[in-house]
Amino acid sequence: MSVVRTNAAAVMLGVSPNTLRSWERRFGFPTPRRTPGGHRQYDLVEVEALRQAFEETQNISSAVSIARERGEGPSTCARLRAAFVCFDEEKADRLLEDSLAVRSVERTVEELLLPAVESLGSEEPAGPELHFAWRRATGWLAAAQRLAPPATRPEGILVVDAARIYDADALYVAALELALRRGGLRTLTVEVEVDPVRLKRALRALCPAAVVLTGGRATMDVLGRLVYAVRQSVPEVEVFDFRGALPDTGASTVCRLGTSPAGARQVLLDRLAGAAVSRSAAASADDVGRPARVLRGA
Repeated sequence: MSVVRTNAAAVMLGVSPNTLRSWERRFGFPTPRRTPGGHRQYDLVEVEALRQAFEETQNISSAVSIARERGEGPSTCARLRAAFVCFDEEKADRLLEDSLAVRSVERTVEELLLPAVESLGSEEPAGPELHFAWRRATGWLAAAQRLAPPATRPEGILVVDAARIYDADALYVAALELALRRGGLRTLTVEVEVDPVRLKRALRALCPAAVVLTGGRATMDVLGRLVYAVRQSVPEVEVFDFRGALPDTGASTVCRLGTSPAGARQVLLDRLAGAAVSRSAAASADDVGRPARVLRGA
């Protein structure tokens, strides 16, 4: 269990060490342990629970009551990772659900789920802990996608998945699709190996405004052929890169969306909004010029 000394705990709570000690005497929380030398050591989870509750209430008595009710305190990446390492399905699910009480879906994904699974992916080959965590995370993201509201925007986004099973990139693809769907965008994810000829049926249905390349397992030739096939059906489509699917040679004009699913969604929404304004301006200019052309023709 992680512990901190009095001064560090006081800094976390934004109070003086004397105030912290007075809270301990008055409320019995947070409860320190004593080292053999008599120094106080506070449980980091208790301190964090109290810090968050105090921010919410600005009243120490209420904050102590809330922190005690929460028991272990707010969900953290470290606690979710520990649940994965212990193959504890119930605890992992509870931590994610508890997080949704204080965080948005996007923050829960980016602050807990993705980093917890990524932290298990350093071994080669992947161990059973990563297998367990990856599958639990995949299932959770899929369930969240099913709960996403229907699309509210006309634009479609085609996501090209070039990741493989147990890759961190594969989870980021699912997280990106979830973020796009929660942003009201019609979204379709396809494997990079899809037959370009068969892809045309999906393109006619989606008519994408953007193609997002994800994952790092495809060659430039494969990605190039797929983008060419898309542009044959949708010439004006814009191509984006998410998490370095394309090597950064400095010569590419493809817009890079970064590594955050929620951040990538915002960039896409901004670009789509800009494109809509440009189309509207062009249409207005065309309408203004049309009567003059008619008169000249007469």
